[in-house]
Amino acid sequence: MASVCPTRLLGPEDPAPFEVVGYKCSGPFLVTVDHASFTIPKKLGKLGLPDQELKRHIAYDIGALDVAKIVAASLNAPLVYQNFSRLVIDCNRKAHASDLIPIISEYTEIPGNKDLGLEDRSARMDEIHKPYHQAISDMLDNWQGKKPIFLAIHSCTPVYKGQKRDLEIGCLYGTDGQFAHKVLDALRSQIGDAAADNEPYTVSMENDYSVPVHAEARKLPYVEVEFRQDLVSDPDGVKKWARHLLNALESANET
Repeated sequence: MASVCPTRLLGPEDPAPFEVVGYKCSGPFLVTVDHASFTIPKKLGKLGLPDQELKRHIAYDIGALDVAKIVAASLNAPLVYQNFSRLVIDCNRKAHASDLIPIISEYTEIPGNKDLGLEDRSARMDEIHKPYHQAISDMLDNWQGKKPIFLAIHSCTPVYKGQKRDLEIGCLYGTDGQFAHKVLDALRSQIGDAAADNEPYTVSMENDYSVPVHAEARKLPYVEVEFRQDLVSDPDGVKKWARHLLNALESANET
């Protein structure tokens, strides 16, 4: 297959690789969303996919950004989120990860990601992945006062490869689960066992990027949350689950 991006990737019609909301906010949290959008750079077309595939969970974390905006505003926290689909490049993967630029997601092949040359892969890394994480690093480097609590917001499909997921929200962590467990306990006081411990995934310290690099390496308290997408796919659900999370975060931060 011919290279899909022989020169630079992003053009004047594309959005910036990331957005920062509330840069000067002074609350105790920093909020991030790695998979906020299903946007594809113009030069890549639709990666060879029909429109309906780009609106599915394989392309982005449905509802995650909507929840994050409410949570960040309520916490007076800066919010940093990424503007391109995880199918272009997964901003929660390190450079060596096999699924950094996926050629298949769940059961869907991604034609525009097959047989990419080094230049094409580098363009996606240099113009999307690196600027997003540099923005987060810069914010943490220049943080004033007490070190922040890192909050990574994600969402997961209710059915993956035919397997139903019963959790409603998961609290994820790598080697340091101290703050995550406080959030989990507070969530369980609201919704019971539908709040899950390190489900539907665990944080991979080897392959994941955001928590290992920005939180664990800096020894920041943190939690990565996964909302079940069918629960945050409409405005009422977004508001409901934002409130559940806010209550839990406020409780965890007090203990």
